Amino acid sequence: MLSLERIAQAAVDLADAEGLAAVSMQRVAADLDFTKMSLYRYVTGKDELVAAMIDLAVGEPPAFGDLPGTSWRPRIEAWVRLLGQTWEAHPWLPWVTMGDRVMGPNETGWTELSAAVLAETGLTGPERMSLARMLGGHVRATMSVATAGTQPWVNGHQAALLREHADRYPTLHALLDGEAPPPDNGRDFGLRLILDGVERLIAERTT
Repeated sequence: MLSLERIAQAAVDLADAEGLAAVSMQRVAADLDFTKMSLYRYVTGKDELVAAMIDLAVGEPPAFGDLPGTSWRPRIEAWVRLLGQTWEAHPWLPWVTMGDRVMGPNETGWTELSAAVLAETGLTGPERMSLARMLGGHVRATMSVATAGTQPWVNGHQAALLREHADRYPTLHALLDGEAPPPDNGRDFGLRLILDGVERLIAERTT
């Protein structure tokens, strides 16, 4: 029997395996062994299907009390880590969740959780909103190389071009034979810098 959750799950499985571009009403219907028209009883089109996919894929956020630590920093670090794990399990999620749209209940719950954690910082509302956007953007920027964009020290063809033109790009060329980049594309390092800055700002305001 068809249901919205079954349709969304089939679409999520397809996007995970072949990318979001492979998802269409026709393809999802075929994978479920139903006709395309039968899906329209549950979703009006691909946009509504993608919205259902997003909310299913992100899943329910953890409860505030289940986050580790007794202060905002370890809690927001856990939130970032869990968000990254969710997005890495579904690599199409970071990009399809951008833009002006209405979030589903699970995704809204993730946002509510980050807002609740950051409320402990004492930052102003606009500052907390800016920080939340920054943290989400940081996770996006440090996704796998396949989704984060061309990086010359891991792309073989790009590296070869840099070696060929070392005189033009000496600084990037020097990086090629240096220490290997971290497997997380610098996520932990960047997060530490961001949160160190937040802690310093809070300390300055309380002294």
